[in-house]
Amino acid sequence: MVQRTAAILPDLYEADETAWLDAMAELVQQGRFAEIDYAHLGEYLADMARRDRKEVESRLVVLLAHLLKWAHQTARRTRSWRGRIVAQRQELNIELGRGVLRNHAECVLDRAYSRAVEVAAAETGMSAEAFPKRCPYSLEQLLSADILIESERTAPETEEREKNTRRRRKGAR
Repeated sequence: MVQRTAAILPDLYEADETAWLDAMAELVQQGRFAEIDYAHLGEYLADMARRDRKEVESRLVVLLAHLLKWAHQTARRTRSWRGRIVAQRQELNIELGRGVLRNHAECVLDRAYSRAVEVAAAETGMSAEAFPKRCPYSLEQLLSADILIESERTAPETEEREKNTRRRRKGAR
């Protein structure tokens, strides 16, 4: 039985990852550790860790981009936009419930902010220079239910300042 299981599992991993996971879980539950496909299990666990870290960074970028636009385009705020910010914050809180991912979020916050500035600039038509050079939020602020209040304080006149900059550029041409 051990030989047969060991021969089938690598093929199953390549053909149907979910079925392979079910088989791995069954082997663990039955205490049949000698039959586990350790090579693929290590690969799968490393992939899961990478996926989790990527998800955290992606959610940070989305939340930060929304907050930048929220702070800099006050006239365009809507309840659905507020809802998207709340949903991203809630999902990020769930993801960061475990310590390792929270540490990862702290490490990538500056990189996520740079990406968020690029997104916010592209979506608003504002220049990247219109946004703060450094992330104006700590991770704790981003995870707080009060983040919208914090964001409203960040740059209340930036939208007007950006319009004036555009007017000056057009006039200089």
